[in-house]
Amino acid sequence: MSSKLSFTIETEISPINFDYLLKFIEENYLRKRNIFKDIAFLEDGRGKILSFKVMVEGFSWSMDTSIIVGNPILVEMYLSGSVPEEFVSRIKEDLFISVQVFEDKVRQATLYFTWVEGKTIVPEKVFSKKNNFIIKVFSESMLFFFLIFIFVSVFLFIIFGPYTPIFLVMIQFIILLFSGKIVSSIGDWEITKDNPYVHILQYQLTPEEVERIKINPKILAEIKNEVYNSTLAKGKKVECETAKDIFLKYGLKCMPESVSVKILNLYELVEYACRKFNLNTPKIIVSNITIPNAAASGVSSRYGVMLITTGLLVQLNEEEILTVIGHELSHIKGKDTVAFFTLASAEYILRVYILWPLVMLLGFIYLLLAFSMVYFIAKFFESKADLESAIVIGKPKVLAEALRKIGFRRLVLERDISFRIRAWLGFDPHPPIYFRIKRLEELEKSEDIKHPLIKSIKDNVSAFVSLFK
Repeated sequence: MSSKLSFTIETEISPINFDYLLKFIEENYLRKRNIFKDIAFLEDGRGKILSFKVMVEGFSWSMDTSIIVGNPILVEMYLSGSVPEEFVSRIKEDLFISVQVFEDKVRQATLYFTWVEGKTIVPEKVFSKKNNFIIKVFSESMLFFFLIFIFVSVFLFIIFGPYTPIFLVMIQFIILLFSGKIVSSIGDWEITKDNPYVHILQYQLTPEEVERIKINPKILAEIKNEVYNSTLAKGKKVECETAKDIFLKYGLKCMPESVSVKILNLYELVEYACRKFNLNTPKIIVSNITIPNAAASGVSSRYGVMLITTGLLVQLNEEEILTVIGHELSHIKGKDTVAFFTLASAEYILRVYILWPLVMLLGFIYLLLAFSMVYFIAKFFESKADLESAIVIGKPKVLAEALRKIGFRRLVLERDISFRIRAWLGFDPHPPIYFRIKRLEELEKSEDIKHPLIKSIKDNVSAFVSLFK
């Protein structure tokens, strides 16, 4: 019995790196496992091809596989015999991860320039510890903020007496109300209806250019200013032809196959998602940092803030960005930050006024167990946000693909059962990435789900318990 299976992998790498990609997969994946045979590089009318056969000793089945490089990358598998479905899925995931790892290497040798029309030119920068701290503390669940605040308050309680917990909870609530403004402070641009577009230019250096040209942040800022002044400032599009002379000044050839340009009407994407969720459009802030991230803050859409990094806009396509926006809008619609505040505050008040003898007996063990439980409950709300995005936006598999792109490193780690258990019990409000992706890909008849939160609670508990069977 034989059959054919084909699938595609989207990639942001330019044609100049196609050959390097195939070589990377061969050297870093295929040559490291003895199940891959007959590895060969070919070429036909479709382009460059990496072919190989998958054979496992002791089994009668095999898979003849071809990777046809392009955008998207096409993978064709010819299955001979009864190839286990789980094995096929593992090979597909391995190839996807290999492409993502290569893309990550390419990004380190890629020049990114992002502009918002009519806004101050902001130099590209890496994800600073300050920005990371603010996003982690004041966005999404805010659990990190609530729990750290509560942990510190134990010492204040000793000093100020029994009214300290109530006073501190009130302070936290006031900070929660202003969390949107705090998150806005780390943004670089505000996206509005009158100023909706984000322009992104990527120039992928060849390995030879990486060796030959040393580019520092100051030079990057100069290039960015000159490209803006010769294009957007004059009403022209950002493209290779208009930027060519500027790139040549700095030793870059600006070949069309090295350059890609993305123009996003980000306001329209968020506004569309808000209409689907029946919400007011929140304040939209773009932070010009390379790490892909999105976060929602605030107690309602009227006072809410949607923070999106340029790293996310680079790595995901428009449909994927839309589904991530849907996830964040679910948090805003459900007032999840208020729910997390209530959850963390309830644990704190209960601990201080009722369970204090138990805390004194167990010490740090109690805090470890309590915080693990709070974060485990928080995972219900993150799963609910995935589910509501899938239901309202209507693209569960697209959201799964977005999560796979963003979380490919964790996917590798989560193949270890012990890491999966730690991921479920760790201090992270998000469930393990393998669970989120699998759940979205297997989602059918999402319109029949009446209570996404209840469904998410059941799914989370079931997935965690199944690890011990």
